[in-house]
Amino acid sequence: MNIYKTRIFDAILREELSVTGAVLIEGAKWCGKTTTAEQTAKSVLYLDDPDHSEAYLIQARTAPGKLLEGASPRLLDEWQRAPTLWDAVRYAVDHADGPGQFILTGSSVPPNTDEMKHSGAGRFSWLRMRTMTLWESGDSSGEVSLSSLFDGQDPAGGEPAVRDLEEIAFLLCRGGWPYVSGMKSRAALRRSFSYLDATVKSDVSRCDGVQKDEGRVRRLLRSYARLQGTQASASVIRADMCANEAGGIGEDTVYSYLNALRRIFVVEDMPAWCPDLRSKSAVRTSDTRYFTDPSIATAALDVGPGELMGDIKTFGLLFETMAIRDLRVYADALSGSVSHFLDANGLECDAVIHLHGGRYGLVEIKLGGKELVEKGASSLKKLSSKLDTSKMRKPSFLMVLTAVGDVAYRREDGVVVCPISALKP
Repeated sequence: MNIYKTRIFDAILREELSVTGAVLIEGAKWCGKTTTAEQTAKSVLYLDDPDHSEAYLIQARTAPGKLLEGASPRLLDEWQRAPTLWDAVRYAVDHADGPGQFILTGSSVPPNTDEMKHSGAGRFSWLRMRTMTLWESGDSSGEVSLSSLFDGQDPAGGEPAVRDLEEIAFLLCRGGWPYVSGMKSRAALRRSFSYLDATVKSDVSRCDGVQKDEGRVRRLLRSYARLQGTQASASVIRADMCANEAGGIGEDTVYSYLNALRRIFVVEDMPAWCPDLRSKSAVRTSDTRYFTDPSIATAALDVGPGELMGDIKTFGLLFETMAIRDLRVYADALSGSVSHFLDANGLECDAVIHLHGGRYGLVEIKLGGKELVEKGASSLKKLSSKLDTSKMRKPSFLMVLTAVGDVAYRREDGVVVCPISALKP
C-alpha cells in the first residue's frame, strides 16, 4: 500500500491549488513533502539534484523564468536553495491564466520570510506539513471524528485500535515518519535517531550558514525535551543545560540555536489562548514548547519504549507531544488551529482547538486511568465555568484525550473521554 495516498494533507493541498496561484509547503525533513507534492504535480524541478544543482543555481540567477517552464502545477523542490525563484514565481503567477501553477517545497525557512509573505500576499498559500498521525499510519480506528464532536454528536461506542500502553510507547518512539509508518519492528525506532543526527551534524548549521557546536545542539535538544509541554523561557532552558550537562552556554546562543531549530521545523511552539473570562485572572501568554514529532524527544533523551514504561511521568509528558501533533493535523483538515491556556493560578488546558466562525473545543491530555481522567475532566469544567459566554461562544465540547481506554464515551457531566487511537479528523 502506498501510505502517502492516505495523507490528510493531500486534500488540503488540492483545495489550496484550486484557489491560489502557488502553494508553498513547509515542514520537517523526511515528513513526506516531496513525495506528496509529486503525486499532484505535472512537472518537477529538483533543486538539490547533485547532477544538476550547480547549473540550476546559475540559471536561477541569470534566467530564472526558464526553470519555471513545464506543465502545471510545476513542483520546485527545495526551492529555498535558489531564493531568486520567489520573485520569478510571483511574476509568473501574476501573468498566468488561473490558479494552481506552482508547488514549492522546503525544509527550512529563508531569513527574509516576513518580507516574502508580504510580497506573496494573494499569490501564495503557505501550508505546514507535519509527520503522520496515528490515523494516517493505520494505528487509529478513526471511529470518533473530531468534526462530529464539533457538531455535537455522541462519540459513544468508538473503539480504539490500540489498547495496550506499551504499544502506545512504541508508536510514540517510532514517530510519524512516513518511511517507517506502519512498521512494528524495533528497527523502525532507528529513524528518529538518524533524524536527530542529521539535525545536529548538518541541518541546523546549513539553514543559516552559521556553524553550530554539535555538543551544544545535542544538550539543547535534550533540555528542550525535558521541558517540552511547558512555557520555559530561553533562560530556563539555558539553566537546565548548565545544571545537567558540562560546559556553559550564553543566553544569546540559546536564542540563536532555538531560532535555527524553528527554521528547520524541528520544534514548533504553541501559542497561548486569551479568552474572555468572568474573573480578572491573568493569562499566561508565553508559547508552550513542543517538538514537531514526539520521536525527536525520545531520541534526544536516548530513551525507548521500555524506558518510558519505567518512567510514567516522562511518558505522560511525551505522550502530550504526540497528541498535540495529531490534533494539529486534524485541526488543519478542518481549517482550524490549536493553542493552549494557562492562567496565573495554574489552571490549564493542554489544547484549545479553534475553527472558523468562533467554534472551539477544550482538550486535556492524559495517559488514562480513572484518577487522571477525573483530574482532566475537573480542570476542563473549571475552565469552562470561568469563560464569559456573554462575550464568546460556549465550547463545542470538553474532551479528555487518553493514551489508552476500552472505548470512547461521554460522561454524565458531558465531558467526552476518547482514546487517541480512536480519533480522526
